[in-house]
Parts: sequence; structure tokens; C-alpha cells
Amino acid sequence: MPGDPVARLALQPLARASGTGNVVALTFDDGPNGSVTMSLLDFLRDHAIRAVFCVVGQNILADSGPEVLRRIVAEGHVLGNHTTTFADLSTWTPDEVRADLEENLRIIRGALRDPLASVPYFRAPNGNWGESAAVAVSLGMQPLAVVNTIDDWITQDPVELEANLRRAMAPGELVLVHDGGGDQWGTIEALRVVVRERLADGWRFTLPAGA
Repeated sequence: MPGDPVARLALQPLARASGTGNVVALTFDDGPNGSVTMSLLDFLRDHAIRAVFCVVGQNILADSGPEVLRRIVAEGHVLGNHTTTFADLSTWTPDEVRADLEENLRIIRGALRDPLASVPYFRAPNGNWGESAAVAVSLGMQPLAVVNTIDDWITQDPVELEANLRRAMAPGELVLVHDGGGDQWGTIEALRVVVRERLADGWRFTLPAGA
């Protein structure tokens, strides 16, 4: 249907940053994560960078989750639905996926105190899609690809993660890093170093293509 936003969504997960030249889009998974995400938000704010935060329901409901989520949105970042837990969706039925994604939307919007809050993206945990991409599109969310990862679920050594980030930040690409799912201070430290390097070299940090 012309003008229907759902009709413009693609089943193929989106894997490009908007803009041309030395641009990259930062996406963060598995939060919100208390002081880790707050520190990350401080850094992004100081450098006027917007990003996508793919958030998990159980982490929104934990501790300071609602406060952190409200700050993410208030500072102009964009949300992605990352399910209520970290479950592997590859064997789930469409009805099971839909129930989970709708529940996570309720959690997100409840925490934001906004029943119409925008959640334009979806990312399947670990990239195990199954039927989930089609379900997400039917709910008005564009799937985001799991690409240009930095192995920050394997190591939190900042030097190694800096090297991984430099490799992942290719022109026009999405970069996937984690602010949640455990202690991610090594990720945040490495991100500060590499982002400052790229900004000094004239790179721009944008949102996913079509955002």
C-alpha cells in the first residue's frame, strides 16, 4: 500500500549505514546495563553521536533499566527490539516469536510511559533468525543485520577490542558492539579510543540506511 511504512520494510536484514564516504553506524545490543550504558551515553552525548540501542526486556525490568532507557530516548537515540530475553529464535513458531516481540514492545513502552513510543528496528539474539524477520516486519520493525562484530562477548581486553573495532569500522557499514550482557567496560574503553581516532580523521557516525 502506498505510504504504508510496513510496506517499505525488507525481510533482508539491513546492513548499511546512511550516507556516503567515511560513515559508520553504531548499534549496541543487550542493554540497558546500568552504569555501563550511562557512561556510554555520556560519551555519545559529548561527541554528538546518535546510535541504535537494541534492548532486552529482562534488562529493562532490572534495577535502573527504565531510567537508562528513558535517557537513551531523550538523547535522540533509536531503539531496536532485541526480545524479552536472549533466547534462540531459530526454532520458534511465528506465533511464539510474535508473542515475545509484542511483550518486549509492551515492556519498552511501559518503561518509557509512552504507549506509542517508536521502536523501528529488530535484531535477533545471536543472529538466529528463524521466522523472526518476517514477524518483525509484520509488526513494523526493520530487521538489523548481525555484522561487523568485535568479539566483545569473548574478551574484554581493550587493546584487542580496539583492533577489532578498527577492522569493523569500514566505510558505510553497521558496527555491532555490546553495552549489556555482562561486564562491558573493556568495550566502552576501546570504543572511546577508536571513535575519537575516526572523528579526528573526519569520519561521521550516522544511523542505519533509511532511518
